[in-house]
Amino acid sequence: MIMDYVWAFLIGGAFCAVGEALIVFTKLTPARILTAYVVAGVILGALGLYQPLIEFAGAGASVPLTGFGNTLVEGVKKAVDEKGLLGILTGGLTGSAAGITAAMLFALIFGTLFKSKEK
Repeated sequence: MIMDYVWAFLIGGAFCAVGEALIVFTKLTPARILTAYVVAGVILGALGLYQPLIEFAGAGASVPLTGFGNTLVEGVKKAVDEKGLLGILTGGLTGSAAGITAAMLFALIFGTLFKSKEK
C-alpha cells in the first residue's frame, strides 16, 4: 500500500518536473505547456497507453493535465459506442463533467471568500 503512494508521488512529480524544465529551458509559455499536456494525454489515451500508467501510478497519473486529456478520450470512446458519431461531440464533456464542475465550484467558493490583491 505504501508503494502506491510512492509511485503516485514519483510519477506525478515527474510530470511536474518535465513541466518545470519546459518553463525554465524553453521559450514555451505556461499556457502552451498546459495545452501540450492535455493533448499528450489525449494521444496516449487514444493509443491505449495511458490507462496502464493510471493503473500503475493512480492519482499520480490521473490528476495531472494528461489525465484530463485521457478522461476526454475515454468519454468520447464510451459515447461513440453508445450514440455513434454524435458521441464525438458530446463524449468529452460528459466524461469530464464532474471534474469541470468541481473546478468551477471551488473557483466560485474561493473567489467569493478571498479578495485578490494587486502585486
